[in-house]
Amino acid sequence: MPAPLKPPALRPGDSVRILSLASPIDELRLQKGCDELARLGYEPRFERASVLAREGFFAGSGPVRVAALKAAFAEPSTRAIICSRGGYGSNYLLEGLSIALTSPKLFVGYSDLTSLQIFLWQKFRWVTFYGPMVAAGLDKGAETPAGYDRESLMRAVTETKRGWAMDLKGHAIAPGVAEGTLLGGCLTMVETSLGTPWELDTQGAILILEDRGMKPWQVDRALIHLKQAGKFRAASGVILGEFPESEAPVGTETVKDVARRILGPLGIPVVCGAPVGHTARPMLTLPVGVLARLSADGNAKLEILEPACT
Repeated sequence: MPAPLKPPALRPGDSVRILSLASPIDELRLQKGCDELARLGYEPRFERASVLAREGFFAGSGPVRVAALKAAFAEPSTRAIICSRGGYGSNYLLEGLSIALTSPKLFVGYSDLTSLQIFLWQKFRWVTFYGPMVAAGLDKGAETPAGYDRESLMRAVTETKRGWAMDLKGHAIAPGVAEGTLLGGCLTMVETSLGTPWELDTQGAILILEDRGMKPWQVDRALIHLKQAGKFRAASGVILGEFPESEAPVGTETVKDVARRILGPLGIPVVCGAPVGHTARPMLTLPVGVLARLSADGNAKLEILEPACT
């Protein structure tokens, strides 16, 4: 298997390209997120017409969005791509990326951007970053509700010498310790990769699975689908998010109950309730495609065993 391709790390003063690759965004939230990037020491750049475009429930047409993405990949004057928000529409870009992406660029997103992150991993072995976006996390600020965890973000995008550890701020529903490649993201997007040429290979993976607005039986259906597709058979561990807005009717199973019933018997460590992706807490940033160790004994902990950047 080819070695992961790690992007160059961000440095103080670097320019970052802001792209809207899924759904339309709110201009005020965009500005607040750009202000936060500036406070972190980076220069946000964006084309106003492109980033604020609206075409139905997309941030512009598919061809326009994929052209912007290709241009950003090749742009020498910016060091990173940070997406504006998720929503829906990243999957429309994948068939248009028929270019050889051998020089990785730092790419940050979550939610719907999971589709693109899976594609970049499966096709080119790019290490990407599952973390806050400009108008979906950064706009709320550091260490605030619905904001972002500053330490995990900065370690992920700047560290080049060593790994680091983080408290997952969740709880174990199946104990154990396991090592593997950190992969996955939004549960719906992981599931919809099945049957595509870029279907996620979970062999030896610590699998991140999170989402929002799914009823417990919908989570059940997605987890059973992944199980029947063999995606847990070769996985080494699972990190589940908080699944906000996924409350169960009184007297029925919760998402946690469903996860314990389906994932508990697998014999691998499983952590539930981590503030990754969709969360009301400060969002952790997880580098996707690097080696990690998941500890689901006592306090749930994730150790990143190698730097994510060069």
